[in-house]
Amino acid sequence: MSNPFQALAVLPYTLRHPAVRDLAWVIISPPILDRAEQRHPLAASDWTANPGKLAAWLHELDRNPAMLTGWLTQGSDRRLGRYYELLWQFVLTHAPGVELLGANLPLRTATHTLGELDLLIRDDEGVHHLEVAVKYYLATGLPQSPEWLGPGGEDRLERKLSHFLKRQLPLSQSSEARVLFKTLDIASIQSWLWMGGYLFYPPSGATPFPSCSPNHLRGLWQPFGKAKPEEETVWKLLPKQRWLAPAHLGDGHAPFDFNVEPYWPRLLVHFDKDGQEDRRLFWVPETWPFIPEKAKH
Repeated sequence: MSNPFQALAVLPYTLRHPAVRDLAWVIISPPILDRAEQRHPLAASDWTANPGKLAAWLHELDRNPAMLTGWLTQGSDRRLGRYYELLWQFVLTHAPGVELLGANLPLRTATHTLGELDLLIRDDEGVHHLEVAVKYYLATGLPQSPEWLGPGGEDRLERKLSHFLKRQLPLSQSSEARVLFKTLDIASIQSWLWMGGYLFYPPSGATPFPSCSPNHLRGLWQPFGKAKPEEETVWKLLPKQRWLAPAHLGDGHAPFDFNVEPYWPRLLVHFDKDGQEDRRLFWVPETWPFIPEKAKH
């Protein structure tokens, strides 16, 4: 399933508050994958039939973001994946036609925890278990059959997808899940995946990942030691907590020195003449995907 809100693709560029911009991007951006196991969390919300109402809600939130910023103060976990989950929890709490039944629900045996269900929702099409993730992968190896690696060089898209399909989604069919569902008066449930993010290609190109979405978000990656990108002065360093929505030049992102080799992959953003993001680049160490252990801490 593709994103039902593609008509609003430019909306994240127009919003002022960074967290509201991120929220809009989470809802509106295309998924990385195009698979039968995929379902947009708002697929049966009232907003799907009337995207203009979603746009109006986001614009109002942009004017008065306190409700969202307060929500995002939950807990001490500042990882990007946790932030992405919190944004989904917020929108599912407010979306018309959707009821959020639970989030991060642990499934335990007498001796250990099997795992967690990211999201449990009810809408007009039934009750759904949703696993959501935001991921960034770089193509390396043979252009015809590349490996897709995370910036740290260890996470692999193929392995992550297998984990979701063989481990995370089947959790809802476990006996421990059935006990939980009984307490919530849930008779039947469907499990789905939604993965947002970017795929980054080398300048020479690479074959896309099998079953990736045809309109997935994409960027480039390049190692230190190769030719530097043109127009160096309009490339800025994008801190990890700002990897989601399109950046604005006015956000105050730090300039980047292409003459110094990064010890860790750095995500850079390029701005057009109007100060809007128009492309992304991962600038990686010359040894990537190998990263010295000391650089990981």
